[in-house]
Amino acid sequence: MALVRWDPFRELTSLQNEFNRLFSRLGVGEVGERQSWLPSVDVIETKEAIKLKAELPGIDPDGIKLEVEENVLTLSGERRFEEKVEEDKYYRIERRYGSFSRSLALPQNVDTERIEAHYENGVLEVTVPKLEEAKPKRIAVKVGEGSRATVESTSTEKKES
Repeated sequence: MALVRWDPFRELTSLQNEFNRLFSRLGVGEVGERQSWLPSVDVIETKEAIKLKAELPGIDPDGIKLEVEENVLTLSGERRFEEKVEEDKYYRIERRYGSFSRSLALPQNVDTERIEAHYENGVLEVTVPKLEEAKPKRIAVKVGEGSRATVESTSTEKKES
């Protein structure tokens, strides 16, 4: 027979783990908040735009909310658990349900007035076009009465579409 040293804290830790599992299933308390559901999001930068692709399977497109405030793009919505089972029983539920919110700080060189969003097959694709880059412009500067000198500068004029 092997002797095992008794550790009272091991039992307390075990009890705490059981309570954490119980509360996470109910979705309440600190543990439930830490394990909130967030959709997977890819962010891609091209020469013309910033593209965001979010996986939102099972979400009604009318329930998806996109907002831009002070160059922060916020995606939010809710996936609801509405399935009714009368005869069968659930043995395991692994998909997450509930509301979510993801925010992305946008760079200063984007045009927030022309953002486009497209939802298909559970994937939301958001395109945020970039502003036209500042291009160098040459300006002739007159020196005295007849001579000319060329000076380079940068123009930040926004091209109207």
